Amino acid sequence: MTETPTAVRVMVVDDHPMWREGVARDLGERGLYVVATAGDGAAAVRIAPAVRPDVVVMDLQMPHLDGAGATAAILAALPGTRVLVLSASAEHGDVLGAVRAGAAGYLVKSAQVAELADAVQRTADGQAVFGPELAGLVLGEFRRRDAAAKREPQLQASGEPALTPRETEVLRLVAKGLTARQIADRLTLSHRTVENHVQNSLRKLQLTNRVELTRYAIEQGLDREG
Repeated sequence: MTETPTAVRVMVVDDHPMWREGVARDLGERGLYVVATAGDGAAAVRIAPAVRPDVVVMDLQMPHLDGAGATAAILAALPGTRVLVLSASAEHGDVLGAVRAGAAGYLVKSAQVAELADAVQRTADGQAVFGPELAGLVLGEFRRRDAAAKREPQLQASGEPALTPRETEVLRLVAKGLTARQIADRLTLSHRTVENHVQNSLRKLQLTNRVELTRYAIEQGLDREG
């Protein structure tokens, strides 16, 4: 499709070429403007800033960088972009992982083309798009996150620093994309010590996993420090 001023700009990310190109073609035929496709999460993170899509249709299970990690990285770089996950999996862990990474919607690949096109448009309009079988699960996660956000001012009001200088140093290297073993080598620490610092940071910041921790660090600008 030729781009029009009102067309939603879409990037399709999937490691199966026939599926990826099929989705891109179907969306284009329904009035959406596919600006790019990518075959894995790492490629999507590289391409997204250049094409600045309104919506990324994101697979989850991919080589090099999975969909949750790519979602977190893209949203950190492009806060105005929204991610709609399109996955073969309806496992609760996968759904919650996508939501925690920042995905605005989640569909399974059994969805009809018209349903997918409508979901992309609604995602671009700022709606949260989840199938009825997933809505209750996602609502519970949103409530948990709201509760955590309400507790955060109380933690800061205690006057205690959120992280120690060493934990902050480790977090800065996490933001730069280093693995735990690379951080251990850089700081002359044991791998176990680095893992302990990461776990302490997760607990203090009330985050759930490394994807959330990396996103937090990038949002705080720690990847640009040091």
